[in-house]
Amino acid sequence: MNKRALVTGITGQDGSYLAELLLEQGYEVYGLVRRSSTGSFERIEHILPHLKLVRGDLLDQTSIVRAMEDSRPDEIYNLAAQSFVPTSFQEPVLTAEFTALGVTRMLEAMRHVCPDARFYQASSSELFGEVKVWPQREDTPFHPRSPYGVAKLYGHWITVNYRESYRLFACCGILFNHESPRRGPEFVTRKVTLAAARIKFRLQERLKLGNLDAQRDWGFAGDYVRAMWLMLQRETPSDYVISTGHQHSVRELVEIAFDEVGLDWRAHVDVDADLLRPADIARLVGDASKARAELGWEPQVSFEALVRSMVRADLDRLKK
Repeated sequence: MNKRALVTGITGQDGSYLAELLLEQGYEVYGLVRRSSTGSFERIEHILPHLKLVRGDLLDQTSIVRAMEDSRPDEIYNLAAQSFVPTSFQEPVLTAEFTALGVTRMLEAMRHVCPDARFYQASSSELFGEVKVWPQREDTPFHPRSPYGVAKLYGHWITVNYRESYRLFACCGILFNHESPRRGPEFVTRKVTLAAARIKFRLQERLKLGNLDAQRDWGFAGDYVRAMWLMLQRETPSDYVISTGHQHSVRELVEIAFDEVGLDWRAHVDVDADLLRPADIARLVGDASKARAELGWEPQVSFEALVRSMVRADLDRLKK
């Protein structure tokens, strides 16, 4: 009998790549979608006939219980969240409801409906925030610097707490930044690649950015969802940092993107002080040696290849 998986956030970047992977592995894949959702199914349109969508909302405990009763999952992947850091400063309470308390609602529903299932919680490198240690590992102290990071920290620790208190198979993946052509245009990587493509086609003149010196550990989302799946195949649950171990600045991102379209970025990019965050993180770089040793996981796509593929995808979209 095929395994069943329930994925929240299935219409997002990670959810779409994870759904593809699970289908390839022979799973029945259930996706939790909000009834009031105005979000696009564009990322999963090509696999929609193979998915089973169930209605539910991370703000509504009853709907989550019903979704689990309907799907009876062997594995649960909680990817849904208010996941845009700048928005978390503008809407901190809503961010806490979705990104923090939503995790508790999921775990509590699982504990009562399907306690033998395996649970994956999408933690984030934003947990580390104002770090004093490089690179960051599973035992590096957390110091989040945004309402999003704080909410993710609650989600992380409540998952650990349910694992230890109720003996649930529950894992947290502390994923560093991971991007793809499916990334939303509000995120800096996609903002840059889309702008480079638009400027190339003379649909846009300038690109405004905040801190060009901010550095991140960027990987490919398709690589990172494979790590999520591997975590739930282990004999015992544990938490893992997933990262490339290499850091790159926003400036490097811009240079590669504009090079792909044959333009000098300095002629098109402006630094806008209004785009600087109230509290920013200067450097994040992860050490995924535990995942390499225990999961056999390795990132496959380099930063430069990732950025260039995103630019080419945006050029293709604009041509159509």
